[in-house]
Amino acid sequence: MATLKEKIGYGFGDMSSSMFWKIFSAYLPIYYATVFHLSLEVTAVLMLVTRIWDAVSDPMMGIIADRTSTRWGKYRPYLLWISIPFAIAGVLLFTKPDWSETGNTVWAFVTYILMMTVYTAINVPYGSMLGVMTEDSDEKTVFSSFRMFFAYAGSFIVLAFWEPICNYFSSLLGTLKESDTLTRDPQAWQYGMIVVGIICLALFILTFIMTQERVKTAPKTTNVMEDLGSLLKNAPWWILLGGVLFFNFFNAIRYAAIPFYFTTLISADAQLSIFSVEFLFYAGIFLAVGEVANMVGVAAATPITFMIGKKSTFLWSLFALIGLCIAFYFVPTSGTGAYWTLMVLQVLVCILTGVVSPLVWSMYADISDYAELKFKTASTGLIFSSSSMAQKFGGAFGAAAVMWILAGFGFDTTEGATQTPEAIHGIQLLMSWIPAGIAVISALFIFIYPLTTKRMKEINQQLKVLREQEK
Repeated sequence: MATLKEKIGYGFGDMSSSMFWKIFSAYLPIYYATVFHLSLEVTAVLMLVTRIWDAVSDPMMGIIADRTSTRWGKYRPYLLWISIPFAIAGVLLFTKPDWSETGNTVWAFVTYILMMTVYTAINVPYGSMLGVMTEDSDEKTVFSSFRMFFAYAGSFIVLAFWEPICNYFSSLLGTLKESDTLTRDPQAWQYGMIVVGIICLALFILTFIMTQERVKTAPKTTNVMEDLGSLLKNAPWWILLGGVLFFNFFNAIRYAAIPFYFTTLISADAQLSIFSVEFLFYAGIFLAVGEVANMVGVAAATPITFMIGKKSTFLWSLFALIGLCIAFYFVPTSGTGAYWTLMVLQVLVCILTGVVSPLVWSMYADISDYAELKFKTASTGLIFSSSSMAQKFGGAFGAAAVMWILAGFGFDTTEGATQTPEAIHGIQLLMSWIPAGIAVISALFIFIYPLTTKRMKEINQQLKVLREQEK
């Protein structure tokens, strides 16, 4: 039985990863377009190429991690080895050299590919640890819930304070304008990432110290090609991969669109009032409140799945997300009532995505158990890396799609530009009908997913006997 300390320690790891990932998802597109001054088309290609490489490299890292053997385990040592490069790569990503346009474009591609490679090298082993920290399927859901709870806590912190931190450094540098809701000073962005990088480094070190690997999976008697062959024959893996890919595509579209939505459609002095206390209504607070709602969803995930099962929880959450996203299209973008309506819809959407998020990792742990029973090889790292691959493919196409759609609707990245009605309509679609359609596709995959609660109980019982025989 795992201790509370281990569950908290495991949560710290995704707290670190998510702080970086949420900044990339929400702010990198607008950073490259309005601070780094890449065109929307180049930014789209950058997002697509680098994240496709990142996604393809995930299975490679899974294979490497599966074959790692140290006194600390298979996966845990990577948290120690890669944590410092992880922080450094984040700072380089938000560093803008004073080079030519071509030189800066090359720098953007190189640093983004470096960041995603390092992210893979630490996050794939971290995710794979879930398969070897406990044998119990329900406890894996608990571990996954701790993971996602801390992930959303980190996301809330970084999203709520990212814009104020960047604006604070811009103010110190004397580059902040009164009309700025978010500074365009690249040095201020770099300083902000230095602060975040130090925090993320410390969190991964704590995860390494506070966790351990307990489960010894089936001995590795297969080569890489045999592992890949068994993975490609794993039907539940393919089905879940499709559902997760489109779910992450859904999230990526919304995250990349929100900063553009606010800087274009919501007034810079927009405010909300709670008990006569007024506060600015900006993209960061909108996203941060969503992270709190995600945490509520994560907390609700375990009791809900215990009652109706993982598959049903995932499926019904997607149905609700479809309706809520469509509702965004019909909400005005000015006035206190409209702002509160937008916030309520954001809270409901994020509660549901919070419910789904821990299920993904727990369901991949179930697929690892299924693979160990059916193919006599767990390939835990390879299977978990596929989840990370789906996340990154979804993120790649999501971020690139936002850039291409904005370009197609004629969005103007020039500072102070007045957007056309067509550009405004494109942004509205990115917050409503487009993510709703993507959620429909995800739901189709989850509808045919075969590893129900009943089936997993049978698999776990058979695996218990098999593991006892191998001792």
